[in-house]
Parts: sequence; structure tokens; C-alpha cells
Amino acid sequence: MPYCGSTIHANDSSEQKGGTPPEVSPMPMKPQMTEIWEPEVEVVVPGKKLGDAPSDAIILFDGTNLDQWTSQKDNTKPAPWKIVDNDHMEVVPGSGGISTKMKFGDCQIHLEFSAPDVVEGESQGRGNSGLFLQNRYELQILDSYNNRTYRNGQAASIYKDEAPLVNAMRSPLEWNTYDIIYRAPRFKEDGRLDTKARITVLHNGVLVQNNTVINGITYYTGLHRYPSAHGDDVISLQDHGNKTQFRNIWLRKL
Repeated sequence: MPYCGSTIHANDSSEQKGGTPPEVSPMPMKPQMTEIWEPEVEVVVPGKKLGDAPSDAIILFDGTNLDQWTSQKDNTKPAPWKIVDNDHMEVVPGSGGISTKMKFGDCQIHLEFSAPDVVEGESQGRGNSGLFLQNRYELQILDSYNNRTYRNGQAASIYKDEAPLVNAMRSPLEWNTYDIIYRAPRFKEDGRLDTKARITVLHNGVLVQNNTVINGITYYTGLHRYPSAHGDDVISLQDHGNKTQFRNIWLRKL
């Protein structure tokens, strides 16, 4: 059936209303029209050298005490790991993991770690630990220096989920750095998942996770999936039976 004349006119009218801008602007643009002055951007003083905490960071561990941490087995008790030389902390195997007293969601984290000085074991038995974001999603910590294991279980993997882009691990006698940007999952009002968590990780300055989707809570056995809706939660470090060492841990809420 052919279109009637009124329909054609209606379409023409809508095209004109939403249409092409005039050839000559009624008000010529000036540079100042695209300048935004307020509010002024907040000043944050960066660390003196790469890896030092900026002025707005929350210091989670500076080598002197474990005041920001508790026992993962019983959060009413102090963290059971030991401090060495007022410089770093070391896992006490069998004592259990440790968790932050504070809870976090979106954040930037800097963390330095080292495998035990004495190389023992192989695959998952060497320098194994893990950083658990919101106490659920694990970024693997492992001695992956000349140490073959499954690719989604080596250092800088989202454990049993996503392998790192490359293996940037240093030797057991050297310190490694993780610089992490983490975006927490979002949930709908009815508790269903809205958007999955995402993570970007630089391992010793090398990009190894590039805005990677985290597919769910970390399981050793079985497929990962998202738990029921949750908000901010603690950050945990794992006791996996190895004397893994940590220092210079700080965080910025995003």
C-alpha cells in the first residue's frame, strides 16, 4: 500500500527538527567554551620514587607492624605472621591467612612479594600464596621463575580463571611488584549479577592482565561462578604452606 501524503510530510518534519546543523554557526566557538574550571582537580602528592605510596593512600603494611591485619581464622586475633628486620613480613606456614581490618571495593593496590630465598618444591609448591580481593577473587602469587605449572595457576593469573599475558617473574632472591586496578562486581537490587569484576595488573611494570573479566569466585575444583550479592569486603593474603614474603603494601580507594 503506498504511503499517504501526510505520512511523508510527518517524516520530512521530523528529519528537519533533528537534522543537519546550519552551515554557518549562529555563535562562533571560542576556546573558552570548552574549558571546565570547576571543581578543581584534587591534588595528590606522588611518592618520591616508583612504588612509594602517594599522599592519599591507605598504608596496609610498611614493615613495622601488622596493625592493619587480623588472623583469617579468627578476626578477633592479631595476624600470626612474623615481621623480619622491620622490613617485610613472612608467612608462618600452618598459621592461616591474614585479612585486612578494613573492607574495600574498587581500589588501586601496590604490593611487593618475594618467594622464599631457599628454593623448595615445584609447580604449585614453590612460593605459593594469593591475594584475595573482596575475600573471594584470587590473584595468584607463586614462584614462577623457571617453574612450570598450569598456565592459569602461575604468578599473576586470576587463579584457575585467566592466565597472565606473559611471565614477568623475577628470581627468588629478588622482589616482585604487583600494581593492580580492581573494579568490583555490581549487583542488581534483586541480588542478581549486573556486571562482573574486572582487573588490570602490572607485574614488575609489565602489563599481564589488561582489564580482564573475573568470571567468579575462586575455586580450586569446579567452574567459577558469582556468589550472592555482596558489597565491600576484606583483602586477604593466603597461607599455602610456603614462607612467602611481603612488603610495601598500600591501597587507594577508587
